Amino acid sequence: MKRIFKTALSLMLVLTLALPALADKTLLMATTTSTANTGLLDELIVPLYLKDTGVEIKFVAVGTGKALAMAEGCDVDVVLVHAPAAEKAYVESGVLMDRRELMYNDFIIVGPAADPAGVKGMSVTEALKTIEAKQAVFASRGDNSGTHKMEQSLWKSAGLTIPEKEAWYVQTGQGMIATINIADEKNGYTMTDRGTYIKYADTKGGNPPQVILVEGDKVLFNQYSALAVNPAKCPNVKYDMAKQYIDWMASPAVQKAIGNFMLLGKPLFTPNAQ
Repeated sequence: MKRIFKTALSLMLVLTLALPALADKTLLMATTTSTANTGLLDELIVPLYLKDTGVEIKFVAVGTGKALAMAEGCDVDVVLVHAPAAEKAYVESGVLMDRRELMYNDFIIVGPAADPAGVKGMSVTEALKTIEAKQAVFASRGDNSGTHKMEQSLWKSAGLTIPEKEAWYVQTGQGMIATINIADEKNGYTMTDRGTYIKYADTKGGNPPQVILVEGDKVLFNQYSALAVNPAKCPNVKYDMAKQYIDWMASPAVQKAIGNFMLLGKPLFTPNAQ
């Protein structure tokens, strides 16, 4: 019995001593759902980073608003998000630093192939005005994500009030693919980033019921950036590791890998690190 106790005690001591070393090899990241939904992180970035550096990335995929709040709460070391105005506000407040643009795609408005509101080929402003006038179902993320922030800004730039109290405006409070599916169930429209839409289309065998109706408007540009949590605000964050990760994401080899990450023969993101 004494021998068993001593062995167990020795194992506990070894594990306790190993915990700091294991923690030092882990980077905590908050990111937007689109980088997770598309498979970019699980299939490319996380395993490649572990192979190149020996560091494991543990990430939580939430709306950009929640990801930025996690940074403010010192819960993560780095964020990968897509809401430039909000990001810059967090930099100005001293919560985040070292903002680096890494890749982009664009936003699109999708809806039923039958297009009951008749918005196909319209500008974003024309499409939103038409959807409002015809009270066509519009599914909104409603979750303060980067996509939700962009959608809200588009209603405003179209000279419209965000229709949050209207029966035809459905706030899902869910991720992007779930929101697309809800729009489909209700024979309605939604706005998504193109990368997530390609993933959605792939899950439908390349023949999705929700199709692209509005695209190509310059206001639909969708930039993704990484930012490190400021150690002056959060003394326990792994700033050096966060900076290493951001630089790695911007490296030529990784930028090329991001550009080559495709589904249905289409790139989900276009690298643009400077």
